[in-house]
Amino acid sequence: MTEREGDGPDGDRPSLADQRGVETVYQPAEDSALLARTAVERVTAGDQALDVGTGSGYVAAKLAEAGADAVGVDLSPLACREAADNGVPVVRGDLVAPFGDGAFDLVAFNPPYLPTPEDAEWDDWMEHALSGGEDGRRLVDPFLDAVGRVLAPGGEVLLLVSSLTDPDAVRAYARERGLDSEVFATEKHPYEALVVLRFSEI
Repeated sequence: MTEREGDGPDGDRPSLADQRGVETVYQPAEDSALLARTAVERVTAGDQALDVGTGSGYVAAKLAEAGADAVGVDLSPLACREAADNGVPVVRGDLVAPFGDGAFDLVAFNPPYLPTPEDAEWDDWMEHALSGGEDGRRLVDPFLDAVGRVLAPGGEVLLLVSSLTDPDAVRAYARERGLDSEVFATEKHPYEALVVLRFSEI
């Protein structure tokens, strides 16, 4: 993900910033909008939906507007506060750990996916929201390890990655963990393509 200042794609208000005026919560950008559009097409009224790494709560709010019973989860206390301020039910926690088995019909995740050399990282909540680690999969792989547990029968996962993250490798990793996959949506940008992968249990 790339940091974007100011209003989101739908004119959402700016996020909380620290006292220096620096953004502390990832704001909706092109990746968020693509994931939200795709996710909204997959839910029906009454579906239980989870937005992992919810940030400002943008994707969760769009799912709720589409009729889903949506909740966000984020490890950052700053993100949880902003999502709650934006009217999104939110739980502070690590990926899907706070939730019970078989709880969700749809799980959406816009992770930090851009490969980031260790010497280019810094230590704060925004770095945690942006850095995908050396291969871009710092949180992608742990998410795929765990997400099958919280899927309801027939449930699905929508994961947004970049072409720089090697989507084929992500799909292979998921298959080893019992998740079938398909490329569900793509959007080209100057230096990468954004890809929404759909997963379901094999």
